[in-house]
Amino acid sequence: MKNDTDFPKQADEYARNVSPYFNLEDKQEKYKADKLFKRLRRKVGHAIGDYGMIEENDKIIVCMSGGKDSYVLLDMLLSLKRSAPINFTLIPVHIVPGFPNSPEYLLEDHLKKVGLEYYMLERPVYEICKEKLGTTTAYCSLCSRLRRGYLYSFAREIGATKVALGHHRDDSLATFFLNLFYAGMMKAMPPVLRNDKDDLTVIRPLIYCREKDLITLSKIKQYPIMPKGLCGWGEDQERASMSKMIKSWDKDHPKRADIVFKALKNVAPSHLLDKNLFDFSKITNGPKVK
Repeated sequence: MKNDTDFPKQADEYARNVSPYFNLEDKQEKYKADKLFKRLRRKVGHAIGDYGMIEENDKIIVCMSGGKDSYVLLDMLLSLKRSAPINFTLIPVHIVPGFPNSPEYLLEDHLKKVGLEYYMLERPVYEICKEKLGTTTAYCSLCSRLRRGYLYSFAREIGATKVALGHHRDDSLATFFLNLFYAGMMKAMPPVLRNDKDDLTVIRPLIYCREKDLITLSKIKQYPIMPKGLCGWGEDQERASMSKMIKSWDKDHPKRADIVFKALKNVAPSHLLDKNLFDFSKITNGPKVK
């Protein structure tokens, strides 16, 4: 791969050796790890190409939560940048929410090793959640909205054009089933989304990647994962239930999750009931049912 002249020297060196192949001794383990990394990298590249996620001279905020998904997201984008035919800038950003005893240093130490300019933004997420919701309501929804709002505000401050999130295929499926079961709506996580103010584009480069592959790569790379549940509430229980359902399919019906995800890309509006998507009243004279 070429050296990327837009990279600081340290970041270019990190990106050059980002595959776990370079950090393993056992030949068989090196082969398996590199094969996994290349498969994920290829899926990310396909997702970016399929949905036009990255354009020339994009300034992309890479949202770093301290979880496995955000570490993989950053590594994949770093690797792709070294061989991409277009120029773009990556800026890792972490919202420091103020949770008690949160080991933010784990993430910051890693970002220092990467070598890109990064930002650790201290914002009163925890304080606002406590003030608004007290101790009887889970913080998950409000916390997510606050973090997203702070990220969007900072993106505008620095003139960023894109905000990259680490949601993967399983996240999209879980969202689809949450909306289906609890909201009566067929809606998932889109790969590309314009925010409400229509001044920023949200992208999800990991949308084709299975969570189990991200977990495997995370263990091989030994990312410094920050613990969950520091707010005291743990995971969103409804979302966790959907994730558990999808994981159970991997054991009992290995192809089911992939087939459902394929369905999200293969919609037949004429065979549903949404009048906004298909004009059934004019079916006699067209359009034709497909």
